[in-house]
This record gives sequence, structure tokens and C-alpha cells, in this order.
Amino acid sequence: MRIESSLDERLHWDRQHYWHAFTQMAEYQPLVVDRAEGVWLFDATGRALLDGVSSMWCNVHGHRHPVIDRAIVDQLHRVAHVTSLGMSNSTTIELVRRLVEVTPQSLECVCFSSDGACAVEIALKMAFQYWRQIAEPQPNRNLFLALGDAYHGDTLGSVSVGGVSRFHAMFHPLLFDVVRGPCPDSYRLPPGVTEAEAAAYYLREYELLIEQFKDRLAAVIVEPIVQGAAGMVIHPPGFLRGMRDLTRKHGILLIADEVATGIGRTGRLWGCDWEDVQPDFLCTGKGLTGGYLPMAATITTREIWNAFLGEYHESRSFFHGHTFGGNPLAAAAALATLDLFETEKTLENVAARGEQLDEFLRPLREHPHVGSIRRQGLMAAVELVSSRASQTPFPWAERRGWRACNAALDRQVWLRPLGNVIVIMPPLCCREEHIEQIAASVIHGVHAATID
Repeated sequence: MRIESSLDERLHWDRQHYWHAFTQMAEYQPLVVDRAEGVWLFDATGRALLDGVSSMWCNVHGHRHPVIDRAIVDQLHRVAHVTSLGMSNSTTIELVRRLVEVTPQSLECVCFSSDGACAVEIALKMAFQYWRQIAEPQPNRNLFLALGDAYHGDTLGSVSVGGVSRFHAMFHPLLFDVVRGPCPDSYRLPPGVTEAEAAAYYLREYELLIEQFKDRLAAVIVEPIVQGAAGMVIHPPGFLRGMRDLTRKHGILLIADEVATGIGRTGRLWGCDWEDVQPDFLCTGKGLTGGYLPMAATITTREIWNAFLGEYHESRSFFHGHTFGGNPLAAAAALATLDLFETEKTLENVAARGEQLDEFLRPLREHPHVGSIRRQGLMAAVELVSSRASQTPFPWAERRGWRACNAALDRQVWLRPLGNVIVIMPPLCCREEHIEQIAASVIHGVHAATID
């Protein structure tokens, strides 16, 4: 029989044995969440904290939503897991159908994995293999074009196309070569470029790169509309549409990494929907199961699928698979998550709450150390700078974003920064009072973090 340890014992094991992701364990101070409900987290002492970053950008309809809970329990009474290697499951097949129905029209075929980084890895490998198996193979296509400051996950392939050096510079010797363009940032614009000119400027830069490497490029990979880990960088309107037009013009595949931007986070179900973009691959994860269970998917076109068909002896199959890919429990949660977008009018709520967030953050717009307040749907950020005029960031070591988020705990809100950027990404089910509390906590945190 398992004997539950005391809180002090759990804190010791958490500090000394549990290796937390993206966390300096020498400085880690335990925060142990024992239960959650709706937008609220409850720690081991009973303290309530508003989940201001959706448990790392993945919770959609709130914690312990009765519809998702019931879907998982019902599936448990049927089967918890079957392999996807030469076998299928009715619930997972239903999810395949739903994903094909709700994603851009170009997408028809679904490959499941367990997390967003692996969904990206699959897209990269499929694109690479595709060019070697089409009717007229082009094996020279062995390069990928990626955006500056991109983040696509932490596997070696996804790190290769990523561009956040602070996270991944250590692993550079292990990575494959990538062609990289500028970060299409609407805040820090190139000298002499206006906001209205930004999309055209960046697209010219990318067209030059595509023309230079076009015979070697397998695919271009983008985070549609918003680059999350770059600091909630919002692209200028028209950039995504322009990238799709450039890739079509030059016969290059387009991978849309919607792991962070998908499942309603930007105010549409997919970031691609804002500019009516039909990618060759769409990668989804995080919110796919409502933030309940690990599941991701790479959704692609019939043309890509057909390139992998053949007889057994030709070895044209896609030799990649995960033990828990297409897990029925996760599929049940995902189906319930998609259903709730319709029954609870989730996207309408995102639009209303986003406008309220703009209004509640208005007092910060003239703050001398707030360089930018930006938002797309319920992906928002407040960026702290040492100088508004020059857009000069605070030194990384000063931990201004961390200080602001730590102070936000005084107002019972849990936030996690990206350097100097305070990220605001609550569950999509949040109400006005939750948005007001989050904004108040951010305002409090900014003042606390910028007083020397």
C-alpha cells in the first residue's frame, strides 16, 4: 500500500530529485499544485492561483471540465490504449475525421504523435522523404528555410529549425544546416521601415533567400501570425499569406507550426485561418486535448500521402512512430475539446475577452519601461524595456520579467515570462473578472519589477 508522504517530504523530493524543464534547479522554489478547477490552480497549502498561462499555453476550456472528464472516463470503459502500428481504434478514427473537417481544406491525412516538437519533427522528415519518392525525385532538396527567433520544440530536428539561441546554442554541433531569414517583428522594425511597409519588406528578404536556395529547399516552416517563444512576436498583416504565395511560386512545401497558435488561441481555430492559408503540413499539439493529455498531430495533403504509397519491398513507408501515437484516451479528450468550441461559443468569448484585456492594460501604455503591449486573440505580451525610445531591453541577468511575474503572485495570478516579456495566455473559457484580475496583477508586477 502506498503511504502518502508529508508536504515537507514532497517539497524535498521536488527540490532534489524532480528535474524541471527550463528551470535552474539551484534556484528553484517549489510550487506544488494539488488540484485545479476552471481557471484556478490550488497549491498544496490550499492557495488559489489564477492560471494566467494556461499551464504552459495548453489549457483551453478550463481544468476539470465535466464534458472532457466524462469523455475520458467513458473511453476508459472501452480501451485505454492500442498501438497505431498496423492497428486502429474507433475513437481515434473519429478524431482523424474531425481534424480533416476543421483544418484548412488542403489537409486530408493525419499522423499522430505525443507532443508538438515531435509533430514538427514528423513534418520535417515527411517533407525530406517526399522529395525522394515523387515521380521525378529531387534528392538535392535537403535544406529547410526557417524564421529568425523561431521556436519549434526541443528534439534535434525541431531545434535545428528553431532560432532561439539562448535555449539551444549548446546543441549547435548536433544540428543540421538551415537557411534562416529575419524575424518578421512588428515591434522592432528595421531602420526606415514603417509598420505599413513591414510585410512587404520581410517578404522581399525571404524571396531573395528562396531564389538563392530554391533548388535545395525542401520546405519553409513558419509559426502562423505569432511567434510564441520569441516573445509573442506578432507578424505584420499579410506576411503569412505572402509566404504561402512565395512557396507556391517556387514549388516549395510550407509547414505551419500551429502547436501554440492553433486550437483557438489566436481568435480563430487556426492561425492560418486569418489569412486563408492552405499549408502542406499543419502541426498541432498543446491545446488539442484541451490541455488534458499528451497528443499532437501532423496533418498533411493527399499529394504528400501518395508519395509514400507503394509495395512492401520498395520501403516507401514512413518509418516513424510513437508508442502512444493516436492514444484513444487522448483522442476522446480531443473530440470533446473540439465539440466545446461549438457548444460554448469559445471563439466569441476569445474575441470579447481579448478586447477587455486591451482595455484593462491601458494604464501601462505610457509606462516608461513598457515598450510594447501586443495581443492576438488570447495570446498577449507586455514587454519591459530600459528605454522606450530606443527599445533597448533590460539586461537578461536582471530578470525583470521574472520579477514582475513573481510579484503577480501577490494578486493570486500565476504567470511565466520569456525574459523581459510578460506572457498573458489564460484559458479560453476565462470571464471578464478573470481578465481584470490578470491585468491588475501584471500592472502590479510591472511596477514592482521596474523600481530599482
